[in-house]
Amino acid sequence: MVFAEAISSLKQEIASAEVHRLAMTYNSYMTHSVAIIGGGPAGLMVAEVLIQQGAKVDVYDSMPSLGRKFLMAGRGGLNLTHSEPFEKFISRYGKRKNEIEKWLKDFTPDELREWARGLGVETFVGTSGRVFPVGMKTSPLLRTWLKRLTDSGVEFHLRHRWVGWNADKSLKFETFEGEKTLHADAVVLALGGGSWARLGSDGAWVSWLNQAGAEVKPLKPSNCGFDVKWSPHFQEKFDGQPLKSVVLSFGEFRQQGEFIVTKNGVEGSLIYAASALLRDEIEANGVANITLDMSPDRSEEWLIEKLSKPRGSRSMSSHLEKTIGLKGVKAGLLREFMPKEDFFRPERIAAFIKRMPIPLISPRPLDEAISSAGGVTFETLDENLMLRSMPGIFCAGEMLDWEAPTGGYLLTACFASGRAAASGVLKWWGKANPSVSPKL
Repeated sequence: MVFAEAISSLKQEIASAEVHRLAMTYNSYMTHSVAIIGGGPAGLMVAEVLIQQGAKVDVYDSMPSLGRKFLMAGRGGLNLTHSEPFEKFISRYGKRKNEIEKWLKDFTPDELREWARGLGVETFVGTSGRVFPVGMKTSPLLRTWLKRLTDSGVEFHLRHRWVGWNADKSLKFETFEGEKTLHADAVVLALGGGSWARLGSDGAWVSWLNQAGAEVKPLKPSNCGFDVKWSPHFQEKFDGQPLKSVVLSFGEFRQQGEFIVTKNGVEGSLIYAASALLRDEIEANGVANITLDMSPDRSEEWLIEKLSKPRGSRSMSSHLEKTIGLKGVKAGLLREFMPKEDFFRPERIAAFIKRMPIPLISPRPLDEAISSAGGVTFETLDENLMLRSMPGIFCAGEMLDWEAPTGGYLLTACFASGRAAASGVLKWWGKANPSVSPKL
């Protein structure tokens, strides 16, 4: 009996000590302030994590409203993430998959869907494996999220354009009331890349971070279109026409899909999937020669056999449509790139249909791109996404040096990087203040 009472008393003392430790930890965080610069998915996720831990959280954004690029991303349906197996998912991040894998193991695509459900937004998997909100729109999710953050105590400061640091390391902002300065115990930069500048991510931060001793790779277009030197006739006739059910090959890249012919060149999901490879090839050699299979379900031999049938009085355009169903922009590409002397030779026509060469001469401008490559290098950050040259300054989101294709990979990594940066802030505070447990 005495032994049981002693055990019970010991448990109560341990529980009381743990409550005291957590209370001290919470109160310690309450003495810390964080300034988050950038109100996109990464910045807002930082705010969510840190406000839950009791920090004083202020979010600053240059625009009159938050999440503008996030809203734009959902204009045709918000592709939140992807349902494919984790190993394949991670491979989409190319050279930076090892760094990003750490974020995504702590906040997986499935956990992102659960998080959305917590905001009252159910999701579904589309036929391509992409994950969307049931209502397809971004605005309900963003509106509910911002309300939850506001109710939790996050303070938002709009029309506050960050313009670097003062000599005393205080933050400097341009506002409609004039210049403002402030200090914070930690700063998280979530300023986006360099595309869609009118929505807030203009890349102006690059020079300020360079001045602070951070290594920043030049921002480049990613998930972008490319210029092709079309003939005036092709430009006028086929601008805006989709090329469906084609296989694009470039080096070891081979993928079926569709894209759009534009007045300037090509753009669309299939082009975006190869855009990093194509951009780097153009940068190295001045041109990227892609190859299209415009009839992937038919063999070259089948095409030759059908095209060899007498065409009688039919034009070649009519013959192509009648025998193999080739018409519109696909037939136009034959006229555009085939030598005239080959246009009446079935074996040459078949060869071009199966291996249509299209030279891409330059990526479209950065501001037109869906996202950007380049940014703050991982080597200039520690394992907690803190700048080695400026302790207490963290970075998250698209401003880091990584890229991914469309399909939900960009957003998933932005959300996860925000949580990773917030975790880094907590760990740093824990090391800076012995009363704060780094294990929280």
